[in-house]
Amino acid sequence: MKHAAARHGLVSLTWRFLRPYSWRTILVVDLVAFQAIESLYLPNLYADIINNGVVMGDTNYIWRTGVLMLGITVLIGITASVAAYFGAQVAVGVGTDLRAAIYRRVRAFSAQEVNRFGIPSLVTRNTNDADQLENFVGTMLSLMVPAIVTCIGGVIMAIRESASLSLLLVVVVPLIAVAITLLAIRTVPLVRSMQLRFDRVNQVVREQVTGVRVVRAFGRTRSEQDRFGAVNSDISKISLRAVRIYALAIPGLTAVLSISGAGVVWFGGRLVTEGSVPIGNLAAFLAYIMQILVALVFSTSMVIQIPHAMASAERIGEVIDTVPAISDPPRPVTPAAVSGAVEFRGVTFGYPGSEHPVVRDLSFVALPGQTTAIIGSIGSGKSTLLHLITRFIDPTSGTVLVNETDVREQSAEQLWSTIGLVPQWPFLFTGTVRGNLRLGAPEATDEQLWHALGVAQASDFVASMPGQLDAAMDQGGTNISTGQRQRLCAARALVRRPRLYLFDDCFSALDAATDARLRAALRAETEGATVIIVAQRIVTIKNADQIIVLDAGSITGIGTHDELLAGCSAYREMAMSQLGEDLAA
Repeated sequence: MKHAAARHGLVSLTWRFLRPYSWRTILVVDLVAFQAIESLYLPNLYADIINNGVVMGDTNYIWRTGVLMLGITVLIGITASVAAYFGAQVAVGVGTDLRAAIYRRVRAFSAQEVNRFGIPSLVTRNTNDADQLENFVGTMLSLMVPAIVTCIGGVIMAIRESASLSLLLVVVVPLIAVAITLLAIRTVPLVRSMQLRFDRVNQVVREQVTGVRVVRAFGRTRSEQDRFGAVNSDISKISLRAVRIYALAIPGLTAVLSISGAGVVWFGGRLVTEGSVPIGNLAAFLAYIMQILVALVFSTSMVIQIPHAMASAERIGEVIDTVPAISDPPRPVTPAAVSGAVEFRGVTFGYPGSEHPVVRDLSFVALPGQTTAIIGSIGSGKSTLLHLITRFIDPTSGTVLVNETDVREQSAEQLWSTIGLVPQWPFLFTGTVRGNLRLGAPEATDEQLWHALGVAQASDFVASMPGQLDAAMDQGGTNISTGQRQRLCAARALVRRPRLYLFDDCFSALDAATDARLRAALRAETEGATVIIVAQRIVTIKNADQIIVLDAGSITGIGTHDELLAGCSAYREMAMSQLGEDLAA
């Protein structure tokens, strides 16, 4: 984490994502610098009007110089508009690229990285943190560059107007610079703390919205409100501390601005009375002082954003710099033939830091044209076995082969293109039934979709929905029942027509009759493919060609239903508890 933050501080991260917009960035910098120079020239013309026009009574000179000032003002407006247009393009482009980079990296994360960061934090980094950097880039181009040019140019022009009055700058400018520096030092830790608490608020809200039914069912609405109130109050207290600092800083800087103006008028008036400084030069000097101080005050808004941007840059850098534990090999191997065959050779897997492995020394073969069932108690490692096949996790030791090739030697896209997965927890995306079914096969025809729905025993309820294939799906498919979601997920895998089917205990919400019809239809539909079914109900897998019994992560038996009843005590106990002693015998 610290290494990532060091590599991607605010400057380095901003520079990295500004490179694609380098010519536009240079154009904006040039335009705002030119705009600042034009603004600095106006007080000089103002001094000339007073000294050469008003004092001398030369009306024509006043008109000529006034028209010139008006022309410069129009040019300033045009320059500012063009700079704002391209500056907005750069800032929005940087924000878009940041979100895309975070998304690409997170999409490549394994479960290990996702769990380390946490989903709420990843969401916040891709939204709030990216927005903070986008705003920083926009403010930097629109305020920081003109402020620097104005301060430097203003000091030069002020000295040119009156060297003696310029001594005021020696006191005022460093005073404001110190105040701005102290403001940044005080607010950086607060902002970092705020970002962490934003993650916490996001997490609490996400949990409460997702688990709203559980909260209501157990009468915990009040306690959850209190929990949200606590985290919300926590972030409010820190925000108020930061706001109080800002609230004190702005009036203080404004007071310095006003006192400086009064000081210029006081001392400048004496010099004008003495005749050492023309009245026009005093007016111009006062204008330059105001320009310098206003630029410094405006730069405070930039300073206010810097702590937010620094914290966001560190958090985004942590994500972008994280190397996923599971990634494609440098030179992926393409299997000679896509048969769908699966083989485990002495596979053991354990989570980092865990005392015992989840599965140990697994060795078996699942062949095309056969149905292999995995059964065992909860926590025996059934789903972990499927995650090893799909390479969502890598084995601690041993080898997993799909299509007679080590999964670690294949590219993820190549591996996944041969697999049709029906997950344990059915998930559908916002959209339509058609859109969800075509996730695995975008070119599938309506006829193929209806065929897959028929095999999955889902055609009846889809036909009764308004719009049928174009029926709307809420996020997660929450507008239909769990059993209907399971059948749509099965149809989604069938549409793909892969060589390897993985069913992860995905028929648990189906009644016995629907389960039986679905299994019968699947057997005919998946003929010639490798089928691996994870289940807890023996009735679901008793007709499988091969049944693997897992107990505490180890294989305790492999065979058919009858063979396991005769030779595997763990399987026989499960059969007796589920089917009864007479049926199991």
